[in-house]
Amino acid sequence: MSDIKLNLDEKGFGHFYALDGEEQLGEMEISISGNNLTVYHTEVSPKAEGKGLAKKLLAAMVDHARKNALKVIPLCPYVHAQFKRHKGEYVDVWNQ
Repeated sequence: MSDIKLNLDEKGFGHFYALDGEEQLGEMEISISGNNLTVYHTEVSPKAEGKGLAKKLLAAMVDHARKNALKVIPLCPYVHAQFKRHKGEYVDVWNQ
């Protein structure tokens, strides 16, 4: 499995994703507008479930938010649950 990569279009819509060769194993759909990064959906293929891929996508997204002084709006149920469960870890980027 490759590292997590980010693909954004000129309007700020895109996704973090992970590939295994040519096959996409997971993605996190996002948009960036102003100082906000909104996360809409996280999905991992059944083949990659249980291997920590969603957590790696989350870590890449949070790292990007921190490096770019963005606040995260977690509309994705997975991201929102992680932010609530580990408040101290994400307090600096969570737009509550």
